[in-house]
Amino acid sequence: MNVAINVLKLIASIIICQVASLIGAKFTIHPANIIWYAQLAKPAFNPTNDAFYPVWIVLYTLMGIALYLVWRKNLEQGEVKIALSLFSAQLLLNVLWSWVFFELQAPFYAFFEIILLAIVILSTVIAFYKQSELAAVLMMPYFLRVCYEAILNYYIWQMNP
Repeated sequence: MNVAINVLKLIASIIICQVASLIGAKFTIHPANIIWYAQLAKPAFNPTNDAFYPVWIVLYTLMGIALYLVWRKNLEQGEVKIALSLFSAQLLLNVLWSWVFFELQAPFYAFFEIILLAIVILSTVIAFYKQSELAAVLMMPYFLRVCYEAILNYYIWQMNP
């Protein structure tokens, strides 16, 4: 029974993160937003469009595994609740960034939102570390990628006044 519950929690954790990814992607694949983004000046280190999706699928999967590693802990513990609340907040902020950047076409506001996102992700990593070192390690590629995206966001904002 425990094994079946853990497998279901793992699958649910990965699905939760992938659904968040799909919601965020909804804003990036809208034809008007694709045209807008294609017309923006971008720095030389901007990745190709083909590189975005495979990287994010892997990152969201790692996030899902990290979520599972903390979720399987005792939910009665306050620190576990805090860790899961932080995770939920960063997931919401991640989707919100896509909306602000692409749907609102507002790199200026998206930059400040992604800084907040990075802070909440780092807070999540710290909270996860207290529950599972592996969960924290699994979140680090995502944190680093968001930091890279923040730099990219900054340059796009500056290059497109």
